[in-house]
Amino acid sequence: MTNVTLNPKVPAAPTAPIAAAQSAVLDDAHVGDIKGALGTIRLDDTTPRHGLSARLKTLLAIIGPGLIVMVGDNDAGAFSTYGQAGQNYGTQLLWTLLMLVPVLYVNQEMVLRLGAVTGVGHARLILERFGKFWGAFSVIDLFLLNALTLVTEFIGVTLAAGYLGLPKVASVVLAAAIIIASAFTGSFQRFERVAVTLCVGSLLLVPIYFMIHPRTSQMAHDFVVPSMPGGSGQLAAVMLVITSIVGTTVAPWQLFFQQSYVIDKRITPRFMKYEKVDLWIGIVIVIVGAAAMIGFTAAAFAGTDGFGQFSDAAAVAKGIEDKAGHLAGILFAIALLDASIIGAFAVSLSTAYAIGDVFGIKHSLHRGVKGAKGFYAVYAGLVAVAAAITLLSNGYTQGLMTQFVQVLAGVLLPSATVFLLLLCNDKAVLGPWVNGPKTNAFTSAVVGVLVMLSLILTAAVVWPDISSAAILWIMAGCGVTGVLVAGYFFTAGRRGTKEDPIDRTGREEWRMPPLETLAKPVMSTARKVGMGALRAYLLIAMIMVIIKVVQTALNH
Repeated sequence: MTNVTLNPKVPAAPTAPIAAAQSAVLDDAHVGDIKGALGTIRLDDTTPRHGLSARLKTLLAIIGPGLIVMVGDNDAGAFSTYGQAGQNYGTQLLWTLLMLVPVLYVNQEMVLRLGAVTGVGHARLILERFGKFWGAFSVIDLFLLNALTLVTEFIGVTLAAGYLGLPKVASVVLAAAIIIASAFTGSFQRFERVAVTLCVGSLLLVPIYFMIHPRTSQMAHDFVVPSMPGGSGQLAAVMLVITSIVGTTVAPWQLFFQQSYVIDKRITPRFMKYEKVDLWIGIVIVIVGAAAMIGFTAAAFAGTDGFGQFSDAAAVAKGIEDKAGHLAGILFAIALLDASIIGAFAVSLSTAYAIGDVFGIKHSLHRGVKGAKGFYAVYAGLVAVAAAITLLSNGYTQGLMTQFVQVLAGVLLPSATVFLLLLCNDKAVLGPWVNGPKTNAFTSAVVGVLVMLSLILTAAVVWPDISSAAILWIMAGCGVTGVLVAGYFFTAGRRGTKEDPIDRTGREEWRMPPLETLAKPVMSTARKVGMGALRAYLLIAMIMVIIKVVQTALNH
């Protein structure tokens, strides 16, 4: 372990205790030394970081939130989604990953900023700033989606265990025990060491890629040149996969998890730059892993009877074995098992953190079980129930649920991003850390793209024979609307003499005051109309997803 205290005799800056006393943190365990998997930074260490060695040691101590949330995103559902994309459509959907890189960064940068500056979790901020209805909506939505997502993680465990020849029941029970025990140590540092070790395990996908060796030139082309596979009558299925890719790569649970994990790790605005590097490391790993999965799956099934006939991740492992040998199949199954466990860690924690935030119960991995009984009860209860549901379900139900969860996450993402955008423009919450005009313009465009995908999915469900030309017209219309909205935010932010009108001096010491001291935001007519439209959108989009999933089941 690296201790990053460079000069323990240097006293804390005068503003440090004042900032800590006036901050809004809900659990006093969230204030103290940063105890990361790879190093420690003492609370009273205010020494400036000069030189490569000092900065590297600091980065090692900070690494964790961005890495875990991104690698946890390449979970069992991701293995299924990327495997389906590669087996059914080759590498033609690789471009979606490139499109999602800036979305990943902007979304997660905003939540890490919220966490470091406010000290309050995402669900609690929504409750306090938008009222009980939207607070309850966000928590219930998160709870249900996370519960379903957690089931897909244990489905991944059963698929990996089945391929490796391990007993299903014993594998699920053992995995659940490991997931629960790793969090029940009462040590944040021990938990993070387990999580980071699992993140390293995700690199098993790299040797599989070289063992199968898909065509690099074709992958490079499809990564930067968008294409829409399938013709008339097949676009609904393609859009379902694309929406699944969006939902599994930029999942709503990530927003809640990273914000709370940053808070629990005790990261403050002073270390924002290091946390952004941590986030970029995670993004690179998740995109490389996703691209590798699509690429080697496409190569494994190209020219075989299995092409276009995706069933589940275990079948993908068998196809990889047929192409590159038994060792490649084993590595894929181990990587799937690893991904399922780290995904379960993150999803369970995001829910437990949110429940703790909303109901005001102690919620920190720094506490033992006796010091945070409700927090650990929610965590363990979710894991146990998800494991039980998995053992009681059959193979076809599991496959359908896995796809349904990823698509539903993609459909719900725009609403989560809207709340995130509103919070990051709330000056009472973020003060000098609020969004600038460029971030607002980009995020507004992202929301537009996400809504566009939902509209296309809806159109494909209602009109199964819709043509590619009609799809392009929908995309063009949404694109024009997005540009106009983005242009409005960009120009609105530049009115006056400066591009960024916000005074950002002294922001490293600024923390959000206690929530009860903040003036309630005024709900304008435009915002009320927008929130009402958001409710209608969510209802219609969810109904369309359910219809499409039912159609898929009936066709099967």
